[in-house]
Amino acid sequence: MRLSFTTKAVIALALFAALLSVVKFDHCYNSNWTGVGVDVHECYSDLPALFDARGLVDHIWPYSSATNSVEYPPLTGMVMWATALITPRGTFSDKYYFLINIVLLALLFIGTSVLVSRINPKRWYLLPLLPAVIASMYINWDLWGVITALAAIYWFDRKRYGLSSTVLAISIATKFFPIILLIPIVTIFIHRQEIKFAARYLIQTIAIWIVINAPFAITTPKGWWRFFKLNESRPADLGSLWQALNIFNINPRDINLYWIAIFILVSAAISIRLLRRKTIPTLAQIAFIFVALFTALNKVYSPQYVLWLAPLAVIALTDDGDRAAFWIWQGSEAIYHFAIWEYLGGYAGAQFALPPKWYAMAIFIRISASLFFAYKILLSTRDFAPQEEEFLLSDVGS
Repeated sequence: MRLSFTTKAVIALALFAALLSVVKFDHCYNSNWTGVGVDVHECYSDLPALFDARGLVDHIWPYSSATNSVEYPPLTGMVMWATALITPRGTFSDKYYFLINIVLLALLFIGTSVLVSRINPKRWYLLPLLPAVIASMYINWDLWGVITALAAIYWFDRKRYGLSSTVLAISIATKFFPIILLIPIVTIFIHRQEIKFAARYLIQTIAIWIVINAPFAITTPKGWWRFFKLNESRPADLGSLWQALNIFNINPRDINLYWIAIFILVSAAISIRLLRRKTIPTLAQIAFIFVALFTALNKVYSPQYVLWLAPLAVIALTDDGDRAAFWIWQGSEAIYHFAIWEYLGGYAGAQFALPPKWYAMAIFIRISASLFFAYKILLSTRDFAPQEEEFLLSDVGS
């Protein structure tokens, strides 16, 4: 199968971004992720850290412990475990494990970029050029969930609902955040008065998710449940609105109640606004809105979460009017990426650490910019009818 010139360009630029990200993590690789330089050089990665901390170095089953199982859904756990099995043992096993995983993550990023080019052939080049994306590529295994979420969007907008729901279930079983996509999906079905399709999509997604999770829940229930338990019980954590408020001595008692209630209310308001329009935007155009809201209100915002948002942001760009808001948001992500590591450097003993209140301001800036861009997307899609023919034409020659 011959690749089109555009596809070759996408692969080349994405590969360049992936290699550039390797350079960013070079200091930590050479120092084996030890010392103050991990934060100062902003090159921390969960890949080698959890390889040791969760017993993967000894090939321990990732969900065997009630207190030290991997803190991710089962498919991510399987990736972590499978790559550990093929990692050579010895003094440099951490480095080998990191290298094996970043090769896979680089391939996933290339695939993600290709999917973005299929959905938005006019703006695809933005994704591999974003500094915050390049800086965050190898922090965690998030790209496994990102590419599957994007594939679910791609097939949904082509009305291949069975394939879309299958891939979405896989994505939820990998990183869980894609469950948020069910809100705009149901909204689109309701607007089209396709209630049966909505019910079928939901039932199939949930059923496949259960099938994937059932073996883990049955055989190692406490280890499998640890992911959900940690998310329910965790306090205000890094990067969240709630942590920023705590830094300024504002301490809401029940964060779970507040963030979930606000998320439901605002999501309902957005869905109602979309339902009142004559035409409904595509899932590609509105997915960012709901995921951005989720990340703005959640109890944690790890720096690699920009990988959740960036592809959705690029596929949502429909006109030149959104681009200023897009770059304002991306600028805020770059500021936040710098701020979190320099803030953490203070705890590691760095000489020039970022003071807590400056870090809190970086959080407020990031959240405000992401919601501003989401609002601009909501406005720009007001009278925009889905252009299915344009999507299909973008596949020709690839």
